[in-house]
Amino acid sequence: MLLSIITPCYNEEEALPYFLKAIRMESEKLLMELGLEIEIIFVDDGSRDRTMELLRAAAKEDRRVRYISFSRNFGKESAMYAGMEAALGECAVIMDADLQHPPVMLEEMYRAITEEGYDIAAARRVSRKGEPPVRSLFARLFYKLINKISKAEFVDGASDFRMLSRPAVDALLRLGEYNRFSKGIFGWIGFKTKWIPYENVERVAGETTWSFWKLLLYSLDGIIAFSTAPLAIASLMGLLFCLGAFVYFLYIVITTFLYGSPTSGFPTLVCLLLIVGGSIQLSLGIIGQYLAKAYLETKRRPIYIVRETERAVARTEGTVLCEK
Repeated sequence: MLLSIITPCYNEEEALPYFLKAIRMESEKLLMELGLEIEIIFVDDGSRDRTMELLRAAAKEDRRVRYISFSRNFGKESAMYAGMEAALGECAVIMDADLQHPPVMLEEMYRAITEEGYDIAAARRVSRKGEPPVRSLFARLFYKLINKISKAEFVDGASDFRMLSRPAVDALLRLGEYNRFSKGIFGWIGFKTKWIPYENVERVAGETTWSFWKLLLYSLDGIIAFSTAPLAIASLMGLLFCLGAFVYFLYIVITTFLYGSPTSGFPTLVCLLLIVGGSIQLSLGIIGQYLAKAYLETKRRPIYIVRETERAVARTEGTVLCEK
């Protein structure tokens, strides 16, 4: 049996030596106890440090190490998709290079799929220790909101660290959409999933590139990708303002004819214009986001572009790689 370990990398030169050491130790254990071989597929997402230099060296030293280098930064979603496309194993697992995803969990995940009948074994954080309180608060609010407005399953604390059987991998690869939100895609395809709890782990080295602003935009992408509720809200806002305007019109007519009351003055008019105008701009913005996503999909651009792989380099240098 072969297990494909997919590891997206973006400026991970500090963490890679620790990751490779930990994975090699764990792979020896998996081989001895389960007879399980591994391949490690690194996907370099346009790194600007020495990440690629380290990956080239690792691929020459260890035949199990493979890599895909993008022509530029396409994002982690594209990197995960590229890794799954390249995976040859009966099972594939997605792991970060910073060791926040503990390699010791691989055996439990593999047994869940091969012995317990699950299709997916996914890690779920039970604590957010070490994470800024504001980020934790917004994360919980996001999961509560998305589960109310979406039909896909979103589990609070779920990470990208999960092992998938070959049928689950093939199902994910069928979803070749350009705007990807993997947390929603994992839930959308279904399959029997085992959730394995684990404590939050700090990065072994380096700094995260996920700022609060990037995470906020990422969450908005998820809402747009897996729910049409914002469009319904925009329509409802328009309906409510139309009803409010009609009621206010009747009020003005009745008070003027029955009581001779003058119509409201300039401040009232300005407030109404600002409220209505703001709601129109908000509705147009929501519609614009959906149109933008549809526009990008219709272009049918590739999810990623490859600049270099270890196999292409080996062919150029006349080196014969061991085919699995």
